[in-house]
Amino acid sequence: MSETPITAIQDEYAEEFAHCYGCGRLNEEGHHFRTRWQGDKTFTEYEPGSEHTAIPGFVYGGVIASLIDCHGTGSASLALHRKNGFEPGSGEEPPRFVTASLHVDYLKPTPQGVTLTAVGEVEEIHPKKFKVNIEVTADGAVCATGTVVAVVMPSSFGK
Repeated sequence: MSETPITAIQDEYAEEFAHCYGCGRLNEEGHHFRTRWQGDKTFTEYEPGSEHTAIPGFVYGGVIASLIDCHGTGSASLALHRKNGFEPGSGEEPPRFVTASLHVDYLKPTPQGVTLTAVGEVEEIHPKKFKVNIEVTADGAVCATGTVVAVVMPSSFGK
């Protein structure tokens, strides 16, 4: 018996908004972070590669910041999509967010060779602005926390 794949919000971004190095499905060189619901929180898993080394045995902090950043904008997209009456997989194009503010606290060195888990809690602070608080864990230990303020990206540029 095969499992039905879970649709992440990034799977449904419009093509012109799906090239992000962190979460863009159309960026062949990117990380391909995938954000989805887990209960009332958001969830992303990622296993950094050996090229993401800070010092031997530990993950480079920029990868962790990128995970927090993209998880935050993906979480905001999930929240507004749900508020609009939709879920990933419904066939409706979700809103796309960009980062207005990113804050990261590194609490302990993050080990390599394990899956990182980012869990987010979303707070609406304006109809087009969301704040997402995120914890990143490795083997159950919190390694970093972050806050992303994300704003809805205009549907087209230059207007």
